[in-house]
Amino acid sequence: MSLFDHPDAKAFILHWGEMGVHWGVNRSVAQVHALLYLSALPITAEDICDTLGLARSNVSTALKELQSYSIIRRVHVEGDRRDHFVAETDLWEMLMRISSERKRREIDPTIQLLAELSARLGEDKTAPPHLRERVMRMHEFIGTLSGWYDQVRGLPKPTLVALMKMGARVARFIPGSKG
Repeated sequence: MSLFDHPDAKAFILHWGEMGVHWGVNRSVAQVHALLYLSALPITAEDICDTLGLARSNVSTALKELQSYSIIRRVHVEGDRRDHFVAETDLWEMLMRISSERKRREIDPTIQLLAELSARLGEDKTAPPHLRERVMRMHEFIGTLSGWYDQVRGLPKPTLVALMKMGARVARFIPGSKG
């Protein structure tokens, strides 16, 4: 009996695939990740294909994508020459790796473009004032958000967990806030 035969495992894997689509991740990539995450043992690409009913090319692409996020890795299984794969199971580590890679791919290029546009618009006296103001405000906002992320990312895991559990109560430490 494969893991996918258990109804709750199957429900999780299928749902993770659906959620992946909402997060901008290919359904097959998300399903491969879910299967590896739930698996107690390393799995070969062939077994992933058989379990999920996916084409070898889809699985190969999914494995490369997941490895680029560093949330799965290739492992050696003694006595078997095939590649096997395992997922990161530490949820905080997985979150940090995904957020770091998404920041690198999505936020950093946006900040770079906004910096260039802000510099040009700052010197362009023919640009409409609202265009200059909005682009510069967006640059400042995303730059501030990125700086906050970099600071928070550097905190130890227990501190991050404590902050998360505090939720909105953290506002009481900010002078003048009503938290």
